[in-house]
Amino acid sequence: MRALARFSLAHRALIALVTVFCTVFGVIAAGQLKQELVPSLELPVISVTTVYPGAGPEVVDDAVGEPLERALQAVEGLESTRSTSSNGFNAVLLQFEYGTDLNRARGQVDRAVSNLAPQLPDEAETTSFAGSFSDFPVMFLAVSSDSDLNRTRQRVEDVAVPRLQRLEGVRGAEVTGGTQEYVSIVPDQAGLAAAGLSTQDIVTALEENAGLFPIGQVTEGSLTLPVQAGSPVEDIEDLKDIVLVPADGEASSPDRAPPALGDVAEVSMAEAEPTSVSRTNGVDTLSLSITATPDADLVRVSEAVEEILPELAGVVGDNARFTVVFDQAPFIQQSIDTLFLEGVLGLGFAVLVIAVFLLSLRSTLVTAVSIPLSLLATLIGVWLSGYSLNMLTLGALTIAIGRVVDDSIVVVENIRRHLGLGEDRRTAIVRGTGEVGLAITASTLTSVAVFLPVAFVSGLAGELFRPFAVTMSLALLVSLLVALTIVPVLSFWFLGGTASRRTAGQAAAQGLVDDDPSPSARPVAHASWLSRAYRPVLRSTQAHPKTTIAAALAVLVGTGALVPLLPTNLLGDTGQNSFTVTARQSPGSSLEATTAAAEKVDEALRGTEGVQDVQFTVGSAGMMAMFGGGATDEASFTVVTDPAVDQPALQDEVRGRLARLQGVGEVEVSPAEGFGGSDIEVTVTAPTPEQLSTAAEQVADRMRGLEGVREVTTPATDTRPTFQVEVDPQAAAAAGLTEEAVSGQVAAALDAVPSGQVRFGFTDYTVRLGDPEPVTSRAELEAVEVMTPTGPVALSELAEVRQEDVPASVTSSDGERTAMVSVTPGSDDLGAAAAAVREALDGMEFAEGVAAEIGGAASQQEKTFRDLGLALLAAVAAVYVVMVATFRSLLQPFVLLVSIPFAATGAFIALLVTGTSLGLPSLIGMLMLVGVVVTNAIVLIDLINQYRRDVGLGLDEAIELGALNRVRPVVMTALATILALMPMALGVTGHGGFISQPLAVAVVGGLLSSTVLTLVVLPVLYRLAEARGERRRLAEQSRIEQARAEQERQLREAAAAAQAGAGDPAPAPGRRRRGLRERLRKLTPRRRRTA
Repeated sequence: MRALARFSLAHRALIALVTVFCTVFGVIAAGQLKQELVPSLELPVISVTTVYPGAGPEVVDDAVGEPLERALQAVEGLESTRSTSSNGFNAVLLQFEYGTDLNRARGQVDRAVSNLAPQLPDEAETTSFAGSFSDFPVMFLAVSSDSDLNRTRQRVEDVAVPRLQRLEGVRGAEVTGGTQEYVSIVPDQAGLAAAGLSTQDIVTALEENAGLFPIGQVTEGSLTLPVQAGSPVEDIEDLKDIVLVPADGEASSPDRAPPALGDVAEVSMAEAEPTSVSRTNGVDTLSLSITATPDADLVRVSEAVEEILPELAGVVGDNARFTVVFDQAPFIQQSIDTLFLEGVLGLGFAVLVIAVFLLSLRSTLVTAVSIPLSLLATLIGVWLSGYSLNMLTLGALTIAIGRVVDDSIVVVENIRRHLGLGEDRRTAIVRGTGEVGLAITASTLTSVAVFLPVAFVSGLAGELFRPFAVTMSLALLVSLLVALTIVPVLSFWFLGGTASRRTAGQAAAQGLVDDDPSPSARPVAHASWLSRAYRPVLRSTQAHPKTTIAAALAVLVGTGALVPLLPTNLLGDTGQNSFTVTARQSPGSSLEATTAAAEKVDEALRGTEGVQDVQFTVGSAGMMAMFGGGATDEASFTVVTDPAVDQPALQDEVRGRLARLQGVGEVEVSPAEGFGGSDIEVTVTAPTPEQLSTAAEQVADRMRGLEGVREVTTPATDTRPTFQVEVDPQAAAAAGLTEEAVSGQVAAALDAVPSGQVRFGFTDYTVRLGDPEPVTSRAELEAVEVMTPTGPVALSELAEVRQEDVPASVTSSDGERTAMVSVTPGSDDLGAAAAAVREALDGMEFAEGVAAEIGGAASQQEKTFRDLGLALLAAVAAVYVVMVATFRSLLQPFVLLVSIPFAATGAFIALLVTGTSLGLPSLIGMLMLVGVVVTNAIVLIDLINQYRRDVGLGLDEAIELGALNRVRPVVMTALATILALMPMALGVTGHGGFISQPLAVAVVGGLLSSTVLTLVVLPVLYRLAEARGERRRLAEQSRIEQARAEQERQLREAAAAAQAGAGDPAPAPGRRRRGLRERLRKLTPRRRRTA
């Protein structure tokens, strides 16, 4: 390390130039980083959705759900599947491990669906969707105008969407809402009969005559010309002119031309019945969702869209209005601004700590300059790594403010100490840097090593915090390089020895230090108020080691007792100024009935102070159907609130208001969930549908009585009324029909039959044949006419029509029929709620073959805690390996690890006092503490070892001098980190991040307790661990001294005898001296090794 310091001092101009380059490119990199809320995660989920119009849940599950789930089991990397079938809809969710190549998996899913397609119903349409965070819309806009929604939608799609898609960073813009236009063909049955035609002839004519089709090519000279036939259909009039030909091919009579479609049918444009309703602030609207490209800056995309909205309103016309219902950018910008402000405040506090302790403006500036240099260089690394500026990377930079200055503090403080001993400036810098170089390198490597296990943590924790770990590691490594290269150069330029020598002289006058300024002088205790206050504490604990250890053990026992008191929650409330409301009506409720109930909820929400915008959707619209949502008996509300209000209090007020409403169904208010929700899911399996329904209801009833549970839902027990038409095969055969023929005619009587598509201009329109009268009762259904060869007969003559209650949805998991019971905790303590649910399940008795298993957020939290627990153990092991390499000892690193449990003491107390849950962020903070707290221990023990090894001090003296000389840098670095994190931990801006604040709370509390207890307990443990070796060293030293004394005695005797000159033969002093020296030589290496 001294060589690195010498190199830096010898090449000061080069170091200055590199510093300038890092600063400039760091600023450039900061401007290039895209901004987003969290790192762009690829969700390991693929959704396969199928629309099967008119089919009930059981039919959908039998015809679509079960075959799809079986076929998809062959996809590589598949963890689990869940199939949910509802009325006319099926969704199969495929869960993969994080890190799975979803492009490859998506290809396998599409091939499996394609191979299965011939076995699925012809009416079924299947699509797949694989998404990442970038696939979710950046913005949701509500669009309304003075015109009808269909015209508005046409204008938005024609002029607004192309302009939006041309904006930089915008990947797509999708419009939903309104109704679709279609071509309606209503045959005149009498006219068809008179012309000898049938409705099938119309379908055939549309397939064969409506448009152009290629028939070959002709070569004329040097040109090859394609040949096409048919007549283009450009509008309704062209469609009416299509000629109809009987299926038997018989020609019309010479005196009558073949009829055109318009002669035997009414052809017109019509609007489809609405399948969804979307309203914003009480007005019928369209929904416009905007998605960004994966590499886009979401804040800039949002700003560009906001800027173009007035232009879009003008080109759409009809007084069009665009209302922003949801926008990621304000929350992202607020989160980034908040973390930046808290970082600036933390920087100020850290510099203040340095100034107070060093009492030197120059020393403070030399030390503080490492913070911006380290952060700017880290930004270059973040940019090169492909990460964005989000809550995780920016949170890491903010937290790093207190850590990157630690190495520089230790270096500058030690250089000042050497200057105070009277050394010249260059010698003081080289020796001061070299003396602590190994210690700060080891401490930095231990801090970096704790993040290595994060790279191997699977699931959400690994994906989410890997950018955090990389950013922190880069910042720490850069800070080490700055401390060993740039800080020595700045110290050479700006630090002088005058003030330090004056301070040393004052300390010598007070008897605290040795006044010998020579470099070979014995080490002296640093003169400061802190060392004077610490000396009696240190001597007292050294004098009473058993009492000190007993007190430390009592603290650890108390720490263990705090664990059951801690609330646990994987990832708490995101803090966004929005929440959702769901209003469920009785199964099978019509779109109109659900909309009427939703209007009451909408009015109550808009009348609540603090609510800014309310949008609700009933039915299938947008992305809801991708994940099984969008039923006509459920209304979903998105509520945007004032960012300044207390979000939990506002949500509680809304719950109270909605609970007093009548006729609105079951209403649930949920905060904006960050990742995966907080509901506890209980999966129930049983051999038969009856047992499954009974067991699910039994579990739900038991869960409703638990303390800490706010709501329990059991979709599996919901039923909806259904008309079941059971065709009598014999009656149908007697009438000359099959069961399928009867069912087909009934279907045509209930709804228009899709009969292909036509293109008018650039727009494709569905063609529907027929316009049946609405059937509104069982009697009308029984009276539906069915055509037979002998004439029409009522459906009741061919089939039995009865009303039955069938399951509203059918769910299966990994091919096994299941029922899901969802439990919503009443507080943020997910762990307590999960424990209560698990205890309740353990106490229940089920019939044979029935089982219930806990899952959802509870299982995700359990898995994450287990993975992070293993990562914590791996981090401790990594730290131990680094320290063994540093100290070349197995025992001393083990002693240093004792400081880690004391970090948990302060962390747990801080979490309890602030009411913060023990979750994923706070556990990452605990992981970070492993490296932070060991840093102080390394700095302390390394100096004690130097005093014993290089100077030859005894154990007690080395411990006292080492601890007194290291108490100031240890306290300085700890306080700098604590105060730098304090603004974030306290949330002084009022918008503490849901990830960064719990992490900061844990680190502040843990570092505070570990620093105090390390300074008190660690010297005692070191003394106990090294006492045996010290006794052995002292014994060998005693033998050496005795041997030397014996040699001196014999030499004196020989000299006396020689002087006496009595004539007696003198002993051979040469041989005796050589023997004594040989004994001393054998003993001396032992002393060196033990010193």
